[in-house]
Amino acid sequence: STLPAVAEELLREIKKAFQESSHVPDDLLLGLKFIFGPSAVPALDLVDQHCVTRVTAPSGRTLYQVLGSSGKLYTCYSSCHFCTCPAFGFSVLQKSESLLCKHILAVYLSQAMGACQELSVSEEQLTNILLAEEEDEG
Repeated sequence: STLPAVAEELLREIKKAFQESSHVPDDLLLGLKFIFGPSAVPALDLVDQHCVTRVTAPSGRTLYQVLGSSGKLYTCYSSCHFCTCPAFGFSVLQKSESLLCKHILAVYLSQAMGACQELSVSEEQLTNILLAEEEDEG
């Protein structure tokens, strides 16, 4: 993965704590805010509102869709640490101000908390999702 070791460890701790007690302790929430800055609270909101969907095709290819606070659907790839939102392009890629945007953080948190919606699609539907993203960017 492309996350720093300290971020990976924090997400592991959150997963472990959530499996044991179904909530995230305050010290881990503070760690989340410290490491991920202003993305932490909005990402937790997205998880609480069940805005993260794991989309899986029969081939095993997987992507995530996150319904952003603006009502727009963003496509995230946790495997390569990428999101289609403007904040990712600007704050993460261009300025290197953030490790990731709130949408990818929401994906990682929803994985840790087992809070992903699940959607199975055909290979053709997955291709259409990917092509629709390309048209949006073009």
